[in-house]
Amino acid sequence: MSSNHDIEKDLHGPERQFAITTWAVNNRTTVIVLTILICIMGIRAYVVMPKVSFPEVVTPEVFIGTPYNSSSVVDIEKLITKPIEKELNTISGVDEIKSTSVPNFSSIHIKFDYNVSPTEALRKVKDAVDKARGDSNFPTDLPAEPNVFEMNFSELMPVMNINLSGDYPVEQLHEYAKHLEDRIEDLTEINKVEIRGVPEREVKVSVDLPAMEMLQLNFDDIANALRSENLTMSGGDILTKDQRRSVRVIGEFTDMEQIRNIVVKNEGQREVRLRDVADVSFGFKEPESFAREYGKSVVMLDVIKRAGENLLDASDKINAIIKEDHGTVLPKDLVITLTGDQSDQTRVSVAELMNHIVLGVILVVGVLMLFLGLRNAVFVGLAIPMSMF
Repeated sequence: MSSNHDIEKDLHGPERQFAITTWAVNNRTTVIVLTILICIMGIRAYVVMPKVSFPEVVTPEVFIGTPYNSSSVVDIEKLITKPIEKELNTISGVDEIKSTSVPNFSSIHIKFDYNVSPTEALRKVKDAVDKARGDSNFPTDLPAEPNVFEMNFSELMPVMNINLSGDYPVEQLHEYAKHLEDRIEDLTEINKVEIRGVPEREVKVSVDLPAMEMLQLNFDDIANALRSENLTMSGGDILTKDQRRSVRVIGEFTDMEQIRNIVVKNEGQREVRLRDVADVSFGFKEPESFAREYGKSVVMLDVIKRAGENLLDASDKINAIIKEDHGTVLPKDLVITLTGDQSDQTRVSVAELMNHIVLGVILVVGVLMLFLGLRNAVFVGLAIPMSMF
């Protein structure tokens, strides 16, 4: 004779079970421990997660800039650009290579497939440049090393401007700015600091046109003489027993008299020196940019953050450095102001996000309490922040 339980089972059909739900109900302790671990890892991830105002755009593009003292575009193309391009063509994952050769400079732009990471792309290009330079036909008298760098848009714009002003000469403000530059660049979150508003020094050569005409000189003669004399070049290698020593011929100018005494032309038995046809002085370069605050000239530091680092941590550390040094290393009457601080907007955005999350949880719990009761509403409210983790 069938029992009442069997009759109900026949009426309602076979009992249905959900594997995940059944496992969770039967293993309460394990579920609680997993929930706590998820919350801890989620909170930690939120704390260490980089917080910035704008998303970082990282593209696998690499640029190569190589200077070479040659006014001939053909020489630049043949000696610099083509050998490097030849090695670049052996790299896997390259999508496009563009090059430009101009007098005294070679520029190459390499685009990689997006499945190649920027770090890997940069490493491959550097290896290719080293192989090209190892060729016996590649010039060894480059005025500077080839500049290989990746394009990172997040490291183009400053995240903060630090302005220095006060009753001090520009040279003294520049010294204070260099001190802050060294301190701030030591931070792991900072890529570099650029100083603006300080006029740069340069050597000015003011030629005497009548004297040049009389001696049959032109501007190219003077420019070529200055360029050829102000040059440090490789002298090759010297093998001594088991050692190989590199030799460099240093010929860069160290004082004004050396510049005035360079020979620009040999006129028979007479040497025509630069001082005979030009006045050489040490002055200020024509400014390319100005740094002002409320119409007053200042020395400005542009702080550029490293990609992938936390903007809020960088801002807090910079403010701590300024607070620590102001009144000790830096004088108290030195006026230090911050402008263009992107961390302010980021802090507001993060605070608004947290407020919206809390308000959303409160509204959900309040509405569910009216229909499902307090217990079910609390469970759903706790599940909302956990779903974010």
